[in-house]
Amino acid sequence: MSEKQKTIEKSVTVKGSGLHTGQNGHLTFKPAPPNHGIKFKRIDAKDQPVIEADINHVVSTDRGTTIAKNGTSIYTIEHVLAALTGLGIDNALLEIDMEEIPIKDGSSKYFIEALKEAGIREQDADKQYIRITEAIEYRVPEERILLKIEPADHFSIEVKIDFDTKVLGEQTALLEHIDDFESEISHCRTFVFLHELEFLLNNNLIKGGDLSNAIIFVNRKVSQKELNRLATLFNQPRVEVKKEGILNNLDLYYDNEPARHKLLDVIGDLALLGKPIKGKITAVKPGHLSNTEFAKLIYKRVNTKRSMMKKPPFDIYAKPVYTVEQIKNIIPHRPPFLLVDKVLELSEEHIIALKTVTMNEPYFIGHFPDEPIMPAVIMIEAMAQAGGIFVLSKVDDPELYSTYFLKISEARFRRKVVPGDVLVFSIELAAPIKRGVCTMNGKAYVGDEVAVEVSLTAQIVKNKA
Repeated sequence: MSEKQKTIEKSVTVKGSGLHTGQNGHLTFKPAPPNHGIKFKRIDAKDQPVIEADINHVVSTDRGTTIAKNGTSIYTIEHVLAALTGLGIDNALLEIDMEEIPIKDGSSKYFIEALKEAGIREQDADKQYIRITEAIEYRVPEERILLKIEPADHFSIEVKIDFDTKVLGEQTALLEHIDDFESEISHCRTFVFLHELEFLLNNNLIKGGDLSNAIIFVNRKVSQKELNRLATLFNQPRVEVKKEGILNNLDLYYDNEPARHKLLDVIGDLALLGKPIKGKITAVKPGHLSNTEFAKLIYKRVNTKRSMMKKPPFDIYAKPVYTVEQIKNIIPHRPPFLLVDKVLELSEEHIIALKTVTMNEPYFIGHFPDEPIMPAVIMIEAMAQAGGIFVLSKVDDPELYSTYFLKISEARFRRKVVPGDVLVFSIELAAPIKRGVCTMNGKAYVGDEVAVEVSLTAQIVKNKA
């Protein structure tokens, strides 16, 4: 059973002020259709522009992540994106009547509560993942920063921080599965050192800040006069330093709450990739700049691999997912027109299959007697059969269905295929299957070379009793 995309049942609104801008306003979550993704709509701005949650829209990472499009910005998006990711929500429209997402208590807690109040529902579209096939690293050696992702069958993340102070030194946080985000991470709040807070206050950079927005660590001796000034600034009767080295504005949920919040930030920033990730992440001393640069590196690597003329990794001698006899139970084709010998890989989003080309193929008799070349249309047919196996493997009783071509487009033939070649078909789902119609993008390889690439659209019809 394939995992489905999710949106919310109904609209829900969160009120609050922006930490840096001090603006008061409303953030309204609205349901969105499949494959919509997460988008922000600035309803206070002229023409109410929409800004996609896209890593390519990042314009600033100064004490928060800011995205912008055509001159319109949204500040401090990481906590709300982490909440959406943590609840597995793929599609939503976020309408906001100010420049900055409300800070609330500096965590994702209130966004989680609002989204759960709205309700979460599955949609008629398969969830699409970013699948990591090789390790990707981002490093800043002089600052001992490392972000790394490795292949895995689900998302997990470990974060390590070290601020080299007595009050906040080395800490580690671990999230084994995204389903635990709400209970383990979502309520963990942002933090700041007192000397940073003083700079921000003196430069009017936290116009919407108060002592409920963050954990404040004190890493130096502070006079009572300074504490009294802070109490006045934040309209508190008294401010003092607790034994944990934090101001008495709040209590820690966990000893490692700062590391957990940094983990939250990584999840929120990586949400700008647009799809959930399957991979194991290690993050050492992460921050918004390194998080977003890491996301850009993943984006570039994943999209480059999709467009590269490079054979996908596989082992032609591994035990097949389907043998030729099993394939005959899925599609109706038979020799000499059964053009797939075995299936090497099969997932919710792709198939890799194989055809060994021999001199015994009947079409070589006339194509051509003195120069045997596999006809281009036969290569397309073979890829279509692999696509048919992919689609029919998702239904019960596949023998009751037929698959029909609706469209062939963007076909490119890049090399001759001759007797002795082994054709490997790599086919990916291009869009969710709707009403039996499936669009796929495929490449056929001989060795490391692309022989054919094509986009196929087909329809499956149940036409047998």
